[in-house]
Amino acid sequence: MAPQTQQPATGGDYARMIVVAVSAVLAVVGSFIGSGAAGGTPIQDAAGGALAADATLIAPGSGAFSIWSVIYVGLLAYAVWQFFPGQRTAERHRALGYWVAASLILNAAWILSIQFDQLWLSVPVIVVLLLVLIRAFLITRRLRTDGTIDAIITDGTIGLYLGWVIIATVANITAVLVEAGFEGFGIDPDIWGVIVIVIAGLIGIGLALFGEGRLAPTASLCWGIGWVAVARLTGDPLSTPTAVTAIAAVVAIVIVTIVARLRATTEDPDRVPAASAA
Repeated sequence: MAPQTQQPATGGDYARMIVVAVSAVLAVVGSFIGSGAAGGTPIQDAAGGALAADATLIAPGSGAFSIWSVIYVGLLAYAVWQFFPGQRTAERHRALGYWVAASLILNAAWILSIQFDQLWLSVPVIVVLLLVLIRAFLITRRLRTDGTIDAIITDGTIGLYLGWVIIATVANITAVLVEAGFEGFGIDPDIWGVIVIVIAGLIGIGLALFGEGRLAPTASLCWGIGWVAVARLTGDPLSTPTAVTAIAAVVAIVIVTIVARLRATTEDPDRVPAASAA
């Protein structure tokens, strides 16, 4: 368990916890509606299908989006976990709470922007979401936990969320450029696909090094990039160069993550908890 605190929870603590809980519920409901489960238009079919698996070379296969189920379960678990007596006044939750809530609200706003065919608006929304999650990730890195449960629920969820939003941001921006008629300055689309995947891979490597081998961001980012490879090998538009680059990026990110984690635990076993999922 994470270190316990004897401080009594304040009104501000309860306000923060309630805001996070309400935001989590709203985000899950918004996702349920946005997925088309309630009879609406699925995200991949909204906005003229701009985010469908066959829309661009960087679009992940439709199976990639199943990761949202895991992320939402983690966010709901976090919303409950923060109410536990030993967590209510924890410094890291006080620092994280409103950032997590902001990410949930931004996520709902992103779904709305797509559902209302405002594809251009989805870009600034998802970019701000990414920045918010980077801030949350920095907090988890600065205010570390030595508790197994908190490492899985808090660090794991934020890590998965961040890793997925990185590849989602890249795919989203690409989709908007294609929808706007961008033709790549005459450069072959396969070359652009390779360049964008290389950029995503370098971001993943940088995150692995900075995060000292956190597992969750690597898992979700590689999941997304891996599904780009699947989509480009099995469906239109086909692109073997993009797929091969995506596979190479996944391998590189995983190797760097393992090396960074081993190095961090060797230098200081207490710095990266063995149970940490992020």
